[in-house]
Amino acid sequence: MSVFNVLEYGAKADGVANDAKAIQQAIDACAQSGGGTVVVPAGKTLLSGGIMLKSRVNLHLEPGSRIMASLAEEDYANRILLEARGAEDISLTGTGCLDGRARDFRLEELPHIYRCRPWLRLIGFTGCRGLVVRDVTLRDSSFWGMHLTGCENVVVHGITILNDLKQPNCDGIDPDRCRNVRISDCHIEAGDDCICLKSSPEFAEYGLTENITVTGCTLISTSCAIKIGSATAGDIRDVIFDACVIKASNRGLGIQHRDGGNVENILFSNMIIETRLFHDAWWGKAEPIYVTAFNRKPGSPLGRLRHIRFSNILARSENGVYLSGCADCAPEDVLFENVRVEIDKRSKWPGGMYDRRPCAVEGIIRQRNSGFFLNEARDVVLRNCQVAWGENRPAYYGPALESHRVLDLAIEHFKGESAHPERDPSQVVE
Repeated sequence: MSVFNVLEYGAKADGVANDAKAIQQAIDACAQSGGGTVVVPAGKTLLSGGIMLKSRVNLHLEPGSRIMASLAEEDYANRILLEARGAEDISLTGTGCLDGRARDFRLEELPHIYRCRPWLRLIGFTGCRGLVVRDVTLRDSSFWGMHLTGCENVVVHGITILNDLKQPNCDGIDPDRCRNVRISDCHIEAGDDCICLKSSPEFAEYGLTENITVTGCTLISTSCAIKIGSATAGDIRDVIFDACVIKASNRGLGIQHRDGGNVENILFSNMIIETRLFHDAWWGKAEPIYVTAFNRKPGSPLGRLRHIRFSNILARSENGVYLSGCADCAPEDVLFENVRVEIDKRSKWPGGMYDRRPCAVEGIIRQRNSGFFLNEARDVVLRNCQVAWGENRPAYYGPALESHRVLDLAIEHFKGESAHPERDPSQVVE
């Protein structure tokens, strides 16, 4: 396989001169020769604007190498550092780094969040087939780290994403209307969602999101570590999340159904989750598991949400599980099996709330926190589930299980008492 070194195409690799033209020339030459590997040599730093990856080209970042984003807006066609459109058999490999320099896009540092220009995606691949991203590091993205739109047959393995936890909008990996995607063995730290499946309305020509697996990842998020939505304009189905560890996050596992597509056949299994409260600027109130269906705007369409499974999950949090639908969409056929939630007040942030944003109804609602809170749903099963309370139990901690307007609720071998049994003697409140 042919190898094309960017230095041989005029890259200065001094971190000052813009090397985008040299990198692009190496990629173009590689593609014109029938394919091969474009190498960024070990230990070299290249400043670059937008780069377009071509079919049958592997961009390989050798150890210690770095492609660093230019700060000049005119250096980008689509506000993407590494882009591909309609390409086949492309890859990004190696242990080098793409650096988005998010700190240079900040407008103001507030105590708990930055005010920023959410300007630059590090990776944006659209309509591509046969895509591999392996071993690389993505660092300091000012917007989504990796946005995959309408892509098929995708492997993302062993990558590291290190974004600032105070940086809004810096999602880790966002598969959007993609099919046959495998994400495995990644470590992601992000202010926004770590892994988020979408079906955005503006990309309707690419169809639905389906056949997605996420396994063996370690995740930290100031928003939601693993999420589906809130963009659910098209169908999202046949998805497995397994064997992940979530730490120090604002929300653990989430489904935010807000649009007219259908979300169905979703499995979450074998997870360890740790969540905590944060400032209101961030969505979430420490829910380890969060499943909601609300209209985005009054009267907007809302598809079905059904066939959801949570199994073999250990959660330690400052809030409980939250499941809520609305009159237009009651989540259907939801199973919680072998789910243990330990709830203890640990942070300085106020609790006694649930966060339903974005939605047509009130976003943050003040309400006592239960181990499991179920509302407006049907055919829900809790099997071998447990609620345990820690030593710090504020007054807003309530029963182990609370349900409202849940049709066909089945409780099998449920264990746990109210946080304050002297005040709330009933384990289950309806």
